[in-house]
Amino acid sequence: MTTRSKTIFSAVIAIGVLMAGVTNAGTLDDVRAKSDIRIAYREDAPPFSFKRDNANPTAPAGFTLDLCRSVAAKIGKQLGIADLKLTYVPVTSTNRFEAITDGKADLLCEATTQTLKRREAVSFSLPTFVDGATFIIRANGPKDIKSLEGKKVGVLANTTTEADLKRALEAGRINAEVIVAKTHKEGIDAVEKGSTAAYYGDRGILTFLLVQSGPQSGLMIADTYLSMERYALALRRGDEDFRLAVDRALSEIYRSGEIAKIFAASFGPAAKPSESLLGVYMMSALPE
Repeated sequence: MTTRSKTIFSAVIAIGVLMAGVTNAGTLDDVRAKSDIRIAYREDAPPFSFKRDNANPTAPAGFTLDLCRSVAAKIGKQLGIADLKLTYVPVTSTNRFEAITDGKADLLCEATTQTLKRREAVSFSLPTFVDGATFIIRANGPKDIKSLEGKKVGVLANTTTEADLKRALEAGRINAEVIVAKTHKEGIDAVEKGSTAAYYGDRGILTFLLVQSGPQSGLMIADTYLSMERYALALRRGDEDFRLAVDRALSEIYRSGEIAKIFAASFGPAAKPSESLLGVYMMSALPE
């Protein structure tokens, strides 16, 4: 190898090392440098993720938000950061994953169902919740999916529930018109006004919204499930160090029993996790 060739080769190696350093710089490095974790959340997915009243608009509320705040605090301890800050990034059901893939947020904290298709774009933490999807109806509305024949049914756009609903209707050869809503409120209002016969969504979210609307709405939850939703926190794909830090924090929350306090704060002291949910927390409480 000539002297000139050696020089070129050394330069290529140096560039490769430099680029590798840039590639390997992950979320934990950013958090350590900025003392800040950016949390993406939806404003319309209670009781998991929603905007507080105008008195405190910068601190969103909900089960998954409280869980993420605890996760962030534990990551701060892992990194030795005493005053770790949280930056909240509002997203919608349409752009929530882009907030992670485009680097606008570090952690997606809302009612996010983990799927294999979504794992092509983002990574997921240990499970955080399990829920089933069902309908909000009027008292005289359709009680099961077969009763939707010839009717209009609403569902939130760009969600797994939208895909599940269309799949179930196709499988049952049920001729129903699917009306896509921009928000849960829009979908539920349509049922109350009678422009749709039902609104399909995660039972936990629908139950919370129904309580908020009050008995005067005349709405109820149908006693049926069409799917099982497995929630998790979404983060950047390929960032295993950050994923490990998140999973370590979640495991500690599950092992210590702190999850029971977080659950009660959002769902009420009288509410109890289902046997399925308790099983998820027990299996996800990984040892060190």
